[in-house]
Amino acid sequence: MFSTLTTSIIGFTIAAAVIVTAGSRLARVADELADRTGLGEALFGIFLLAGVTSLPDFAATLSAALDSRPDLAMSNIMGSMAANLVFLGIADVIYRKANLEHAAASPTNLMLAALLIALLALPLLAIGSPAISVWGIHPVTPVIAAAYLFGMYLVRSTDNKPMWFPRLTRQTVPDKPAHYLHGGLAQAWLSFTALAAVTGIAGWVLMEGAKVISDETGLSETLIGGLFTALATSSPELITTIAAIRTGALTLAVSNIFGTNCFNMLVVASADIAYPDGSIYHDIAPIQMTWGLISILMTAILLMGMVLRQRYGIGRIGFESALILAVYTATLAIVMANG
Repeated sequence: MFSTLTTSIIGFTIAAAVIVTAGSRLARVADELADRTGLGEALFGIFLLAGVTSLPDFAATLSAALDSRPDLAMSNIMGSMAANLVFLGIADVIYRKANLEHAAASPTNLMLAALLIALLALPLLAIGSPAISVWGIHPVTPVIAAAYLFGMYLVRSTDNKPMWFPRLTRQTVPDKPAHYLHGGLAQAWLSFTALAAVTGIAGWVLMEGAKVISDETGLSETLIGGLFTALATSSPELITTIAAIRTGALTLAVSNIFGTNCFNMLVVASADIAYPDGSIYHDIAPIQMTWGLISILMTAILLMGMVLRQRYGIGRIGFESALILAVYTATLAIVMANG
């Protein structure tokens, strides 16, 4: 798509800007549809908004996998998941009324965090297992898809008939209908679909530019994918999360991040299917495991924070937010030192 470094940088920048702009609109439309469809913020964030905000990741990762760039593909999607978790820490800093994980308490989000840890462990097991594949696909790949579907069943069951309830406090913000935007339900769905298509196309363009940037600058694909493309393709999650917080849709903000990361595990499975040279898990550099392990660590920290529900902490943010920001910063230093 791009023949020179200059055009690739321009294309990369424009695609990133498009993703950010579309993401800011997605949160408002998603909050309205969550109320109008009766799904509620948690389920809409998990089943629909998460899939849409993952489209740039899906397009970018699939593009790299099809082009036989395993490190670029896996570092993009794994780095994106780590970045998404950091966005919850950033959101906690922005939400000043209380610790975000306290205010958005939900048994559904607890189940999502536990599911994410289980899903993240599967590709790491594939990396450490013998280099086997059936029709070019590692046996762990269909397990990831099956685990995701079963996990979504558990999440839906937890939301419909919760057996655990958070203690309501003055800082707890329940999911309640907000004011609708102008136009009817059909118009809202049309806007949602159009924004989804735009972010997906922009994600593909972004990765095409990233390939040329990596080739022309000599920067490693691990660094390009885990830092630059991961942050760019993850920007819809950051924008929608911040926008949801500003409109008071806290449950939507948190469930979108966890739901997106769970959906991104299907992107990992898709990358293995699309990769033309056998199992993608055994053609990536060992440093790629760092992103997966760090994502497990940060998810576990957030899970502990959601269970403890600290109202205020250092700088009026929870201990979990401070820890994940510190962990991510240290990880970036490690990746940059290796790349």
